[in-house]
Amino acid sequence: MMNQDDPAIVAAGAPAYLLLLDALILTYPDNEDFLLAGSRLYGAYAGVFAQDPDQAKRMADKAIGYARRALCEYDEDACTLIDGPQDALLTGLEEDYDADDIAVFYAMAAAWAGWIQANSDDWNAIAQLGKVKILMQWVATQDPGYDHATVQVYLGVLETQLPPSLGGKPELGREYFERAIDMTQGQNLMAKVLFAKQYARLMFEQELHDRLLQEALDADPHSEGLTLINRLAQRQAAVLLAESSEYFE
Repeated sequence: MMNQDDPAIVAAGAPAYLLLLDALILTYPDNEDFLLAGSRLYGAYAGVFAQDPDQAKRMADKAIGYARRALCEYDEDACTLIDGPQDALLTGLEEDYDADDIAVFYAMAAAWAGWIQANSDDWNAIAQLGKVKILMQWVATQDPGYDHATVQVYLGVLETQLPPSLGGKPELGREYFERAIDMTQGQNLMAKVLFAKQYARLMFEQELHDRLLQEALDADPHSEGLTLINRLAQRQAAVLLAESSEYFE
């Protein structure tokens, strides 16, 4: 699916896979692989193909629910750890887990980030961003290029939610975006699009904004494991670039 270059085909076909995964999870409720696959697909569909905010919330709920179940099946202590205090989460990760544990923690962090995005109108959800950041930072210390450097993109987005005057760290976010681009030799086009959307717009840098988006549009989207994401990135880049003059007036 990630190598499909037509998002419309994925949008039309993905619901069948969602139903299939639901059935497999119902039949094998303790299978971590099925739970992780369900979390990834529901999370992706919620973020990209959901038809309205209510559907996005429902799908994000399924994604984080499956991710949490996978984590609890993987390690009961890890399940308890993410429910505890934020400072204890970082300490626990550093003391008790290593690179062999990345996949399940990353899946939890990604589903959690998507759930917060779908519930961005709820301050209780937004308050949980700190734990997501800790999980993503820990993954990045274990494997900086994990998931085609998408872990760096997540961190870039997390640091560019607010301007410096309100406690944001956009320059740190810029470093994360640039790192993702360098690590993938520019093949992760979503890194460029979110760099433009999150950082360049926040800092009101139109030249950087337009350059990044044009580079994404001019690039070949076909790249192993990234083709679908790159097509979606180009679709978003076209919209953002068309709005550029109005946004930066």
